[in-house]
Amino acid sequence: MAASGHPPWRRRATTACRWLFIPVALPVAAVSVIRAVPADWPLPAVQLVAFTPWFAVPASAALLLAFLGRRRWQQAVAAALLGCQAFWLFPLDVREPAAEAAGARASLVAMSINAELGGADAAGIVALVREERVELLAIEEYTPQLARRLTAEGLDGLLPHRVAHARDGAGGTAIYASHNLEDAGVLPGTQFTMSMARLDMGAGSLRVVAVHTLAPVGNGLHQWRSDLATVGRADNGSGPLLLAGDFNATYDHREFRALLAGQGGGRSLVDVAGSLGSRLVPTWPMRGYSLPGITLDHLVTSPDIRGSGYSVHRVADTDHAAVVATLHIQVP
Repeated sequence: MAASGHPPWRRRATTACRWLFIPVALPVAAVSVIRAVPADWPLPAVQLVAFTPWFAVPASAALLLAFLGRRRWQQAVAAALLGCQAFWLFPLDVREPAAEAAGARASLVAMSINAELGGADAAGIVALVREERVELLAIEEYTPQLARRLTAEGLDGLLPHRVAHARDGAGGTAIYASHNLEDAGVLPGTQFTMSMARLDMGAGSLRVVAVHTLAPVGNGLHQWRSDLATVGRADNGSGPLLLAGDFNATYDHREFRALLAGQGGGRSLVDVAGSLGSRLVPTWPMRGYSLPGITLDHLVTSPDIRGSGYSVHRVADTDHAAVVATLHIQVP
């Protein structure tokens, strides 16, 4: 028995906890700095901060090690890190908006899916459209081959109106709808084609953009930031707007929060999943990568649209999940 009254094994365990605290806490501290400081971080930091919600796990482990190690400074640091993680897990500025515009209300079910180079299971997409009674569908990585498979599976009968810009590879997008669609061109200056359309709802119209930003990988960081800024500028400040697609960004990215805040010159926008408490439901990767799940796919609306019934659905043969929600639109 040691003079301190503790057996040797306990003193060794305490010392081990003190040393283990450092490698467990350091990554949490790093991602906390990246998340907190609004800077144009380099590529590894941008990729790392996407996984911020998962750092609550090592933050909790660090707090446990700090108490077992009986070091007050470690306890204080660990408590601060876990507090930051809790604040980012449940941010105060994610909320359901009030419908701001006066006028008649229209509702429709919207869905978005990244088809992974056009390889997604067309029958699965059409079945989901039918089951969820989808009235507006945005597809990213839309290829000519996928278009033909969707037609063969009966999508044109469910959603007969289409604005499509099919491309081989990852660059194409399409918007399908049960209501009349007017082609509004594409967003300028983006790496991938982002289709725009105006949906006729009888009493009014809804502007729709099928969003697909370049992923922040390789040499794509600058273009990713440029794409997100361009998407943010798609809001002209009036009338209902839906941005639906693969933003390749999570709420923990400063660039995505800037888009929602209207820093491109438009209104503050709303992430439907976030407003309904589903911000942390992963949409990627559904296959092919040994990574924790994160939310890259979003339905983002103007504040005169209220969301309900948000859900995430796996579709075979694509690494992204489909996102679906009912949109309640105040039509001027």
